[in-house]
Amino acid sequence: MNDTVTIAGRFNGPPRSANGGYACGITARACTHGTAQTSLRVPPPVERPMRVERGGDGTDSTDSKDAVSLYDGDTLIAQASPATVDVDLPTPVTPAEAKDAIDHFDHDAYRAMHYFPTCFTCGPDRADGDGLRLFPGKVNRPEPMIAWPWTPDPSLPREDGELDPLVLWAALDCPSGWATYYSRDPHPHVLGSLAVRIERLPEPGEPSVAAGWPISDDGRKERSASAIWSADGELLAVGAATWIALTEEQFARFRGAVS
Repeated sequence: MNDTVTIAGRFNGPPRSANGGYACGITARACTHGTAQTSLRVPPPVERPMRVERGGDGTDSTDSKDAVSLYDGDTLIAQASPATVDVDLPTPVTPAEAKDAIDHFDHDAYRAMHYFPTCFTCGPDRADGDGLRLFPGKVNRPEPMIAWPWTPDPSLPREDGELDPLVLWAALDCPSGWATYYSRDPHPHVLGSLAVRIERLPEPGEPSVAAGWPISDDGRKERSASAIWSADGELLAVGAATWIALTEEQFARFRGAVS
């Protein structure tokens, strides 16, 4: 049985395109309520019904009998399947470390270089309570890591009285993408895949910390991870991501498709 889903315009990444983490989550939710991985094929649209197709022939990890595919007409948008998240977690970033990251963060420089400043997760042009405003503050540690304090706003959507898990998928997206912000020149790149495991949903108004760190860099493909911890260091959610660096030509086509 197939359904349709529509991503509201509030949850954009680039203009007229959905936040990658949110789109990954909405695809994954159709195949499991547990840990899942989603691969994005093209920019997901907003404010347009997309078709959910369940099942596959089992020939690969994203085409198993438990897989879900998301289509915009005949265009494949994303595929999701149950998965595991195998990530070596660092020591939790403390609220004090996140506060220090804020104190040393250059907001003007970040705004000037941001490719999509209205992104739901990391956009500096989003108002408090509207976007998540998770920026890449540098954590004062020997290993590269970025982090930002996050207190889920009461206006964020809920599911069965709790914070909608899709918000955590979005919150784990951009911190993994900005993980190399201080270790290399920022460059346009897009989310290729995201796997997420949620341990506990934070309560609206509950202080937490979102962080991201690099894992490996293989040319144009970067692997990174992200996590959300409570104020006392409890793991709330963890994600493993693959990001694809765009050439100038690809970025021009990408911007044309989503703006």
